[in-house]
Amino acid sequence: MSSGTSLRVGNASGFYGDRFSAMREMLTGGKLDVLTGDYLAELTMLILGRDRLKDPNLGYARTFLRQMKECMSIALGEGVKIVSNAGGLNPASLAGELRALNPDAKIAYVTGDDLLERYPDQITANAYLGAWGIAECLRAGADIVVTGRVTDASLVVGPAAAHFGWQRNDFDALAGAVVAGHVLECGAQATGGNYSFFNTLDLSKPLGFPIAELRDDGSCVITKHLGTGGAVTVGTVTAQLLYEIDAPRYQGPDVVARFDTIELAQEGADRVRISGVRGEAPPTTVKVCLNRLGGFRNQVEFVLTGLDSDAKEALIRSQLSGVTGAIWTRHGDLLRCTVKDSSPEAVGRAFSSKAIELALASYPGFHVTAPPGDAQPYGVYTAAYLPATEVPHLAVLHTGEERSIAPTPGSATTLAEPVAAPGPAAAPGADTARRPLGVIAGARSGDKGGDANVGVWAQTDEAYRWLAETLTVARLRELLPEVQQAQRYELPNLRALNFVCRGLLGEGVSSSTRFDPQAKALGEQLRAVEVDIPVELL
Repeated sequence: MSSGTSLRVGNASGFYGDRFSAMREMLTGGKLDVLTGDYLAELTMLILGRDRLKDPNLGYARTFLRQMKECMSIALGEGVKIVSNAGGLNPASLAGELRALNPDAKIAYVTGDDLLERYPDQITANAYLGAWGIAECLRAGADIVVTGRVTDASLVVGPAAAHFGWQRNDFDALAGAVVAGHVLECGAQATGGNYSFFNTLDLSKPLGFPIAELRDDGSCVITKHLGTGGAVTVGTVTAQLLYEIDAPRYQGPDVVARFDTIELAQEGADRVRISGVRGEAPPTTVKVCLNRLGGFRNQVEFVLTGLDSDAKEALIRSQLSGVTGAIWTRHGDLLRCTVKDSSPEAVGRAFSSKAIELALASYPGFHVTAPPGDAQPYGVYTAAYLPATEVPHLAVLHTGEERSIAPTPGSATTLAEPVAAPGPAAAPGADTARRPLGVIAGARSGDKGGDANVGVWAQTDEAYRWLAETLTVARLRELLPEVQQAQRYELPNLRALNFVCRGLLGEGVSSSTRFDPQAKALGEQLRAVEVDIPVELL
């Protein structure tokens, strides 16, 4: 890696299935020191677990291996380090495949996260490791580091810690790198992808992937390669910062990053500076992601076209009233009937064929979105927590040497909570207009196991003061009746509120029967609801 005062870390993947060409684009589009790729999510671990059941040599992100067949020589030639969690459930196997592509490449991997022996009734059981195993591999000279389940931000924290020589207690610098990693981890979501105000951006070209120019104090500038699509603005970065977070104390195995201390500033075109991030010692426990087989499920989606849609829904429900355990959900003109059971036969063709048999004997305009199908397995997600000292963390260097990574000691020392001061809302009797909330507020939402989060931000101080006073938990539940329990966190430094909607996704994404099982549209659903907004804010 370069010996300059900054470290340029790019991202080429935000999920397993992201744009295949992004790795080549990032390696050839401009200068980089490190290129990361995030391929793992809670649902992805279940997918990889099923791969491993079929073939014990699998369990890694095969897309990454195909990308490296095309791009490894480019990365090695340019001196760009590759760091990715594509190892999934089998980083050792992926490392072996990479060595076969180029025996001269220095391939290292990080493992220890797989705790399936401790949880034998699960399909997968993986602890979220931190960044120090990655740092150890890079300090020893690795060209490419693949990992199992590390925290998403560790892909950035590890290279930064190795490059700048950070120590375990450099909590502010580490927290800054965690924030940078959180911005980068979802790829083009930081450069205008899925952005509430997308119609203000030029999206005529494929979006560029983000880059963080990190400095030794943990601050950074978020940017992208020159000439790529999208934009990097305070708004796009704010949106990504609010994605899939919980409390402002963002907990990780290496540091607790204080999201309520983040400062953003537009430094120029496609350049946003992140500074001021404070950090604290990490917790003494490590989160473990567990996935087990929940059973089998099947579903039929009916389209309710034209007039009398409510009556049509009532008719088809009555005609299938004998279906045991039917779960009905409706979104606009789509009506879904889902069934679950421990036996695939009970919810297989016997169910879907029964629905299709009504094609000529039900409501006018009857049609479905797919032919009758067989039952499919689904997973159930739960989280466990173990003392960090009980979770192995192993760096396997490119030389084959194995080094055990000790956890960072936890500490009871914490910073004082900031006092949020949203100020008064519009005075009683002030002129208001009925408009969608999204006229003055952006939002981004996502899944966190069985919970969902929706972050809402304003673009001006005045709008934030109104938002913080108005959008209480009770008001959120009025606007989104499906939300039963929620916690609200204030982030005045970002002009934002974050709501964590407990239990909205039930037993996790794979088990959820919602039309939007990952809650990706929850924020836009909120923005579309009309509320009374002070005229002076419009």
